[in-house]
Amino acid sequence: MKKLLITSTELMMIQFLVPHVKHLAENGFHVEIACSEVGGRMDEVRAALDGVAKAIHTLRLERNPASPRNLLGYRDMKRLLKENRYDIIWTNEPVMGVVTRLAANKYRRNGTKVIYMCHGFHFFKGASPLNWAIYYPIERVMAHFCDAIVTMNEEDHQRAQSFRTKRVYKIPGVGVDTKRFRLEKSPELRAAKRRALGIPEDAYVILSVGELTKRKNHEVVLHAIKEMNDPSCQYLLCGKGDLREYLEELAKKLGIDKQVHFLGYRMDIPEIYRAADCFAFPSLQEGLPFALMEAMESGLPIVCSRIRGNVDLIDDQIGGILCDVHSSGEFSNALRILRYQNGKKMEAYNRQKLLQYDLSHVKGVILVIITDISTH
Repeated sequence: MKKLLITSTELMMIQFLVPHVKHLAENGFHVEIACSEVGGRMDEVRAALDGVAKAIHTLRLERNPASPRNLLGYRDMKRLLKENRYDIIWTNEPVMGVVTRLAANKYRRNGTKVIYMCHGFHFFKGASPLNWAIYYPIERVMAHFCDAIVTMNEEDHQRAQSFRTKRVYKIPGVGVDTKRFRLEKSPELRAAKRRALGIPEDAYVILSVGELTKRKNHEVVLHAIKEMNDPSCQYLLCGKGDLREYLEELAKKLGIDKQVHFLGYRMDIPEIYRAADCFAFPSLQEGLPFALMEAMESGLPIVCSRIRGNVDLIDDQIGGILCDVHSSGEFSNALRILRYQNGKKMEAYNRQKLLQYDLSHVKGVILVIITDISTH
């Protein structure tokens, strides 16, 4: 039985990796996990993987690369690897990925295989010069410290192929449970959800799902709604974050605060998708975005930024409309077009495309990669 260690933050583990831990364990791997706790959800990880992971370790790491605490996390990792002999290590995320690869380097000489899964490089087309100056050299050097890099979008895949790593794979994300978002399109349930949200039943409802942060770029949609000059349009924002107060003030300044609804963190996202007419996703940076895949499966017409990750999922004018990330005018025009366009062809196209991103398929893809690397 191959002994496998998976390392990540506890947030990534609980949000994305638990199904893969279970699948790998079911297919004969002795799986252990090591997580840094950055979101207070370690108890959820333990509950989800009780009896599945053979051991659950906690490391003293922060997401901030400059945090002195990361030195303690590095010591934790070195101790963990010294006390256990792993056949293969699968690591995720920048800080965890660097610490794991550095600590595991001596064990690679004795046959341990190390996989780094990149969920989105911090350097990309359109990223700041500072990001390129900091992260690109680090990732290029750290590519020497692993046996394979796994990427999730075409831009990252091409970049990783220029690094000196034995193998580079591209996978369709970590998988989305498409069945959860394919709900019955009942007019009665749709109307009931709108009433519960305080939205007029005859409104044109635009939805965005994502943290209220600079990276998600919600303000461009606020400006687009102002430019549409259509009081019947209602904009729902699901998510929490540091920019909520700023975005609320911006909506007031633009005179559209009666049309914008800040719903906070929600547990009923599939039902909110059903209540919406269109999905807006204006992010500045993504790897391969879950929220966009969920909206595609929900059958919503899509307006999104023309960036890495989004362009892997949305075929322009076929599955949705791609816009310049900074152009409120392009977003405004796209929203107008989709308001009066039948979205059935887009819905069918997107759902067919999403078959390759479904969790049941991706679990098999990751199993094949890990099995292949562990045996060669």
